[in-house]
Amino acid sequence: MKAVHFGAGNIGRGFVGLQLHQAGYEVVFADVADGLITQLAAAESYAVHEVGENPTVRTVDNFRALNSGTQEAELVAEIATADILTTAVGPHILKFVAPAITKGIAARDAALAPLQVMACENAINATDILRAEVAALWDEAAGSLDSAAVFANTAVDRIVPNQEPGQGLDVTVETFYEWVIDRTPFAGAAPVIPGATFVDELSPYIERKLFTVNTGHAAAAYFGFEAGLEKLSEAMADQDVAEDVRAVLEETKQLLVAKHGFNNDEQEAYVQKILARFSNPHLPDTVNRVGRAPLRKLSRHERFIGPAAELAERGIVPEALLGAIAAALRFNDPADAEATELAQILASSTAGDATASITGLAPEHPLFDAVSTLVEERQAEEAKAPA
Repeated sequence: MKAVHFGAGNIGRGFVGLQLHQAGYEVVFADVADGLITQLAAAESYAVHEVGENPTVRTVDNFRALNSGTQEAELVAEIATADILTTAVGPHILKFVAPAITKGIAARDAALAPLQVMACENAINATDILRAEVAALWDEAAGSLDSAAVFANTAVDRIVPNQEPGQGLDVTVETFYEWVIDRTPFAGAAPVIPGATFVDELSPYIERKLFTVNTGHAAAAYFGFEAGLEKLSEAMADQDVAEDVRAVLEETKQLLVAKHGFNNDEQEAYVQKILARFSNPHLPDTVNRVGRAPLRKLSRHERFIGPAAELAERGIVPEALLGAIAAALRFNDPADAEATELAQILASSTAGDATASITGLAPEHPLFDAVSTLVEERQAEEAKAPA
């Protein structure tokens, strides 16, 4: 069995590539980072260090590596004979890998089973995004795309922090992971991946992860940044920060239980597991790294505004989430482009215009006024700050 995986970075090697390897696939890594690909092509194996509860080291071998920028013909040939294709490149990069994927699918022998495609990205329904890019390039002369490939959405979760210098190809990750896959597109022929969970309805699991893991992770970063702490584990060791994060996840738990019918006790156990993950002292994550890209995190259907808006629509004032939004508005890391852009929006717009621009909320939305008040308060703080 063979899998082609786009994205040979830490997540690609330490999560998706590892799971495919453990499922018995030969993995062909594809990436545009020439130095990384050269290292992988020359290596016989690399190690994945899992830290936390029950730490262990796993060895990954039986892989090859191709430069997707300079070895397209070889990559297309690999896709043409692969069983599975996965990505971990970032949602905004999917359009750039779509051309090679399209050519590879078109080159497949009609006698082969359809290529099973899964985009393992930190975005809702990322595989749909990839399929749309492939479909836009598809030539019907090659036959039906639906006959040549199956596209299944997934939800992935594993904390893979910035790596220590000098690790080479080895990767440090947390012990916990979750890979949930929509089984319905496979029509009874889903791949055998022992580490994955297949479900008939993916959207509740996507939102559970987004509104628990991503919401809590970012909340810990922004509250920790306000407290002047450097590491995420240090932030979670601070009683005030930990209580603020817990309050945020209590609100998102309330929404998830009401909306998707999750069992309250099971969701509470999930929350407790997530809080323990954030507190893992073996992960060197910093509040600045986790807090980066605040504009994306404050957008309409993301981890803060998304659940807060739905709670407001249900007549519930999301006090804790509003506190996290206020903290996100104060995130001012000059090394982060989005934090700089956020500051520019706040400095050059009225409170209402800034709220609409940052959050995508309409003025008539029940959450709009509360967020606009936070924006106005943040603007007032900046106005009083010494030049």
